[in-house]
Amino acid sequence: MEAETLALAQEIDFSMWGLFARATITVKLVMILLIVASFWSWSIIIQKLISYRQARREAAIFDRAFWSGEPLDELFGQIGVDPSGRAERVFAAGMVEWQRSHREDGALIAGAQARIDRSMDVSIQKEAEELQGGLPVLATVGSTAPFVGLFGTVFGIMNAFIEIAAQQNTSLVVVAPGIAEALLATALGLLAAIPAVIFYNKLSADSDRIIAGYEAFADEFSTILSRQLDS
Repeated sequence: MEAETLALAQEIDFSMWGLFARATITVKLVMILLIVASFWSWSIIIQKLISYRQARREAAIFDRAFWSGEPLDELFGQIGVDPSGRAERVFAAGMVEWQRSHREDGALIAGAQARIDRSMDVSIQKEAEELQGGLPVLATVGSTAPFVGLFGTVFGIMNAFIEIAAQQNTSLVVVAPGIAEALLATALGLLAAIPAVIFYNKLSADSDRIIAGYEAFADEFSTILSRQLDS
């Protein structure tokens, strides 16, 4: 009897595809949902890693140009009103408002400093929204994927016990496939959630540092313009 049971167990396909193929429709839908969530998370992770690296590189290049001693009007003329770099866009927002605050006779319109600061704050907020876009998806996947996988596991185990009762057989051949199929859902849930949580924390910290750099630059730029206003 044991030899027969062992032979039957060896014939069962315990590969990922085999477990998926034998699962019930509900468990299959859960697995597909978790696989899609995992691919979606990884696409966001890769895109953000590339975007953040580019943002840091652009900020470093612009920072060197800004502090090179070149007149700000000339620097603004080089990068234009709508530059491609994020740090450059913050600078351009301040310079555009600075130029608009001058009357035709060269005098400044009252409240120029406050308007320049608001313009740069709005620009920083726009950059922050773009930098942090997609991070809520990682947070959602990281927090919900284990529970979605657990739902698939509970549903799969329930069906496994129903099958055991129907066959009135508790041998390994009957029990093992159903339990393995059910546990695969939990494994996929963890596979989707763990990278999402890790990279959500990392990318959130990276975006906060990048945005803090923009805010520090805006404060320094505002101080420079304030000196010119006072003079």
